[in-house]
Order: sequence, then C-alpha cells, then structure tokens
Amino acid sequence: MKPPTTVAGLLRYARGRIEPGEAEQLLAHVLQRARGWLYSHGDEASPDSAREEFAALLTRRIAGEPLAYVVGRVGFRDFDLDVTPAVLIPRAETELLVEAALASIPLDTPLQVADLGTGSGAIAIAIARERPRARLVALDTSEAALEVARANAVRLDAPRIEFRLGDWFTPLAGERFDVIASNPPYIADNDPHLQQGDLPYEPMLALASGVDGLAAIGHFVRTAPAYLQAGGRLLLEHGWQQGAAVRGLMATAGFSQVLTLHDIEERERVTSGRRD
Repeated sequence: MKPPTTVAGLLRYARGRIEPGEAEQLLAHVLQRARGWLYSHGDEASPDSAREEFAALLTRRIAGEPLAYVVGRVGFRDFDLDVTPAVLIPRAETELLVEAALASIPLDTPLQVADLGTGSGAIAIAIARERPRARLVALDTSEAALEVARANAVRLDAPRIEFRLGDWFTPLAGERFDVIASNPPYIADNDPHLQQGDLPYEPMLALASGVDGLAAIGHFVRTAPAYLQAGGRLLLEHGWQQGAAVRGLMATAGFSQVLTLHDIEERERVTSGRRD
C-alpha cells in the first residue's frame, strides 16, 4: 500500500504503524510544521518529496531505530538538542541532575564546573544557559560525540563551554572545580535491558559499566576529590537501585552531605556529595 497524499491521510497511515504521538512528531518534522498545524491543514496535499522522506523515516522507526535518531533531534528542558548515534539520547532523568547542579551554582558567582561524558552537551549547555557566569569544561572520550556537542552549543548560543577530548579526568590534570557533574554509564554489562527499546542503538560505552554497573561510578567517586575545590560537589546520575551503593562509595571516599534525589517516579536517581 502506498502512503496517501494528504496530511491527514499520512498521519492516519503512520498511526497504524507507530505510536500516535511519534507519528505526529515524525510528520511535523518532515513538513517542518508545528504538530497543531497537522490538524488544521489535514486536507492539504503534501509534496512528493515530503511523502518520500516521510516513508523512509517511518520505515526506520518501524524497524526499531529510536525516534530521536530518526529525526535527529530531541527535547531537553526548554530547548532541543541535535543527536546522532554517536551520543546517548538525553532523558528526563538527566534533567534532574541538571537541577541538582544548578542548585549548587549561585547565579552571580563565577564557579568552575566540569561535565564528564558530555555526549550531546545536554548538561553543560543547560548549565551555561542558566548560569552565565559559570566557567564550563565538558569532556568526552569520543570525538564524534564532541562534534555533536560543539554544534549544539553554537546553535543554542552557549559559546562559553570549553570542550575537551579525553578519558574521564585525564584532561583536567592540575585543575580543581567547584562542581563536577556526570551521567556516567551505570547499567550492568549483562543487563537484559541493553537489548530492549532504544538501548541497542545507543553507544554502549555510554550505557554499560562492569558486572554491577558501578565501575565508572566507583572510579568517579574515588578520583573526584583530587579535582574538587574544598567545599566542591560531585553529582552523579545512577540507576534507580544504586542509590545506597553510591552513597556508600561517597561516604568511603570522604564526601560529606551525601544526598540522593528522587525522579518523577520517586526512584533514587541522582546522588551528590561535598568534598570537605
């Protein structure tokens, strides 16, 4: 069956194959219109080129490719981020990490902030947009990821971020920061969820970390004190069942004021600690 020609017909065609909301988002992306426009102009014919593009993108989504990669963009806080398979798809849980970081950064104070494993640049860009006096350094082990992050920073007018290539803390040698934030890999290597949903399409190095998912987090907690100012804070996103383990790691490493925040589903999701 060939796709219909009208906007409403294309929307019905896609809704029978993917989730309705995804169908709207996909068609709005192809037509470069707001989603509400699809309904007020449902009787309009779509250009042949748009129908061909829509059919191609729909095929990719039906095959399981994440919608964010299909359209190349995803919403995060109050802005959109360009994404490719080189970067993890930003999720709502990471918005909680940003909120926790912002709470540790006064609006008018020029603090030093590091974002480890920046991926698309979500964390660093969000902080830069709301804390204009902060000095931000964003790191990633992937040059392809940094290309995405740099482009997002330019498009979103966040030019004050310094992007560096390297393995976790290595590019920060000799420096100390007031805040270090990260969404590190925290899924166990053999977790069956890695084969479900969007995860098989995302970069594995950004997802999995050891037999218990705590390898990267443990390294972060043990290493971070050497890169934090006195009174500086480390903030980490983690799995919803890892809160107690992360608090234990931070306590062992000498962090004080260790606190875990809950996500919208009331699951432990972000833990922070203070270097005394």
